[in-house]
Amino acid sequence: MVSVEGIDARKWDQIQPVYQEFLEREIDSAEALEQWLLELGQFDAFVGETGSMLYVEMTCDTENEEIKQAYLDFVEQVQPELAKVGDLLNRKLADSPHADALDSVEYNVLLRDTRMDLALFREENIALGTELTKLGQRYNEICGAMTVDFDGEERTMQQMGKYLQVNDREVRESAYRAVGERRFQDSEEIDELFDKMVGLRHQIALNAGYENFRDYTFDAKHRFDYSPEDCESFQTAIEQICVPLMRDIDEERRAVLGLDALRMWDMGHDVKGRSPLQPFAEVEEMVAGTSRMFHRLSPELGEFFDSLRDGTSLDLDSRKGKAPGGYQLQRDHSRKPFIFMNATGLQRDLETMVHEAGHAFHSIYADHLPLVDYRSAPIEFCEVAAMSMELLTHDFLDEFYSPEDANRAVREHLEGIVSILAWIATIDAFQHWIYTNPGHTKEERHQQWIELGERFGSILDWSEFEEWRKVGWQRQLHLFSYPFYYIEYGIAQLGALQLWLQYQIIFVDVRDG
Repeated sequence: MVSVEGIDARKWDQIQPVYQEFLEREIDSAEALEQWLLELGQFDAFVGETGSMLYVEMTCDTENEEIKQAYLDFVEQVQPELAKVGDLLNRKLADSPHADALDSVEYNVLLRDTRMDLALFREENIALGTELTKLGQRYNEICGAMTVDFDGEERTMQQMGKYLQVNDREVRESAYRAVGERRFQDSEEIDELFDKMVGLRHQIALNAGYENFRDYTFDAKHRFDYSPEDCESFQTAIEQICVPLMRDIDEERRAVLGLDALRMWDMGHDVKGRSPLQPFAEVEEMVAGTSRMFHRLSPELGEFFDSLRDGTSLDLDSRKGKAPGGYQLQRDHSRKPFIFMNATGLQRDLETMVHEAGHAFHSIYADHLPLVDYRSAPIEFCEVAAMSMELLTHDFLDEFYSPEDANRAVREHLEGIVSILAWIATIDAFQHWIYTNPGHTKEERHQQWIELGERFGSILDWSEFEEWRKVGWQRQLHLFSYPFYYIEYGIAQLGALQLWLQYQIIFVDVRDG
């Protein structure tokens, strides 16, 4: 087994000799090839975790120039070399006369994916990928710097969310306007940044012999089981089933509130005038309550969650300079998950916490697997683990709420599933259009977004805010850093609902006699 002691994986000249040894090693049997794969995977895990933690540090503090430069140095100096040597290693595996002698059950997926990666690889795309990563970092930097002065304090975009849940309509409108004005200040730069991304991605596809980036990405993501046409059918199904239900829910809301029309600041507060749901005030309260929920759901999951409370695996609060969004990242070398989010005391923060914990549990259950490539399932199924936790913890929300408020939280979540499916269809359809029409103008992109809003959106009255509506897509991180990563949420949501149904049948019905 290769030793990593004393190796600084941030420096290519320190890891290159190790990779060279893997390239030059003689492999004279299927057993030797299997051992080579296992050792290579362990070293890849060490190098990959180094790069991942540089990314984590950058997203936790986008304003720190030293941290940003360390991340960019890795992106510019190490990742391109890793891409080159990765292709050579893939070729060594695929060309080995012993590859087909490997256990077909164990290695079929790995070999299939490797051969697809080989077919897609073009050295000229490495520099384009580096530039895309840097543009994604710039997007995070722009969003991380967004704050507004409101209610006597400087607040992040995430911290403003609570003001859209108060019962005072004037406060909600003021909060909406403050956030919208701040986002719109950077909309031109973000549009220009996205134009560059679209152009680079289209060129990557052309270099690899594809007509467009959408078709290239389906192969790059190893989507062997469904096609762009299947995604379009899914979009249509959501349009026909979920969108009418969402609009009925919204119309009921409008009628109960006695409004002539719903505005954007009318969607987050309680229609009965009850105080906003506030599951916690401090992040540690959220962590402690989440631990209790998981212990009640499953002692094993509770122990898994508690293992993350070690001071190095959680960064959960919202603050200026922190990148938007939330994610779980598996550190394959240390075999320890890391969770990042922007909690501000809202119910959606609690949902994010259990969602990312679901990813972490998936990682922990898989961390014993010897093949590093198999420690992460396809994203479509990874999201099932995460979304299932959102549903399976419903019965334990009394750790945060009274019975009445727990029921409110459950209802809001279930209604939210309907609207999130509509949003998923919107984002997915938008990306299909973007990348099959790569020469589009900014104005055409804005118009397409408006048309998709008419197709999949709510019954909101956007008068006076038409310009803000055109750039509403800019707040979706995935469009910038993870293109075509969104339909997975829709597929996984169906799987999570099925698991929840089975849970109701097997556990809840039995428990209740």
